[in-house]
Amino acid sequence: MADNGLIIIDKPGGMTSHDVVARVRRIAGTRKVGHAGTLDPMATGILVIGVERATKLLGYLMGHDKTYAATVRLGTTTVTDDADGEIVDRVDAAHITNEQIRAGLQGQTGLISQVPSAVSAIKVGGRRSYDLVRRGEAVPLTPREVQIHAIEVHDVRRTRGEVDVDIVVRCGSGTYIRAIARDVGAELGVGGHLTALRRTATGDFDESVALSLEELGERANPVVVSLDDAVARSFPQRRVDADEARELSFGRRLTPAGDGDITYGAIDPEGAAVALINAHGKPIVVFKPA
Repeated sequence: MADNGLIIIDKPGGMTSHDVVARVRRIAGTRKVGHAGTLDPMATGILVIGVERATKLLGYLMGHDKTYAATVRLGTTTVTDDADGEIVDRVDAAHITNEQIRAGLQGQTGLISQVPSAVSAIKVGGRRSYDLVRRGEAVPLTPREVQIHAIEVHDVRRTRGEVDVDIVVRCGSGTYIRAIARDVGAELGVGGHLTALRRTATGDFDESVALSLEELGERANPVVVSLDDAVARSFPQRRVDADEARELSFGRRLTPAGDGDITYGAIDPEGAAVALINAHGKPIVVFKPA
């Protein structure tokens, strides 16, 4: 059985995140495996997998910022807002200038209201939005606030009335990159969709620590980031003594460390992660219960 910790997978295209988790379960020899943030089947890149006790971290890692490299195609609209969907409209985009493209993408940055892509895992009336779309049903989704820190344009290519724009996006959790492609295309009046998507980082974890599934299968221990290291790298630390560590193991509150909504990793004298606690000293997740 695998140790407690994280496995950083470089997900290949064509696989769902659930497919990757199923493969990791077989390799790690445990059912206690989960992921911190879904990637679409067409997307590649960083998928953070938690094993054993580290699965308790995943809900908190999902909230960390992410970085994506993507290609937006202007001039074509699809039902899924990406290349996997049926084309529903084509408009000649040859007249759109590079300056208009950059301005349109800049308008997608900051704290914005974004309607999620209809083909998403969001539940509508208890059913997944993507299931409803595939059945031909209309899916009204509520806009939500997302934080997009920056969108950098790396290249613009033009072919037969279509314009491909390579971008790098740094954003907060809950952002749909497909929706950026859809919305900038709509803003420019020519439509748009995503033709390529790669997540290059989730929080502190990037391609430098990522493994392919083939590489993972060749390792004696699949865990690449221990639970202790994952907590130390992902959260501000609060050092606790042996007595405080014991109190946390019983789920008891410590003295406050400050105000606000900061989540701390409580680290004992041996450097082991004991719990996640809030600024008021209340344990949120206990890794080593009494």
